[in-house]
Amino acid sequence: MGKRKVLSEEELKEMVYPAAGEVLGRVVKRLGSDLMVVKCADGKTRIGRIRGKLKRRIWVRDNDVVLVAPWDFKSDERGDIIWRYTIAQIDILKSQGYLPLDL
Repeated sequence: MGKRKVLSEEELKEMVYPAAGEVLGRVVKRLGSDLMVVKCADGKTRIGRIRGKLKRRIWVRDNDVVLVAPWDFKSDERGDIIWRYTIAQIDILKSQGYLPLDL
């Protein structure tokens, strides 16, 4: 089976909350291919890799708020980007206290 193209933001309608061991972050810079510099809510800057399931389905750009799962090793430096939030979802996260206002 081939990869699906992004047709709209409909795939982002469901709300994904951070689980244990996952942190929210903001994309600072794209490094090329599927790597990005992400400033996380825990104060650390990680290199995030877009998970294979999300490639070509959800486009991640600069200043997007994403959900990051730090790796088991090098957890302070690296992580997987597992979700991108829409603007409406960011407002929900801020109102419920998941996302700091300065991020």
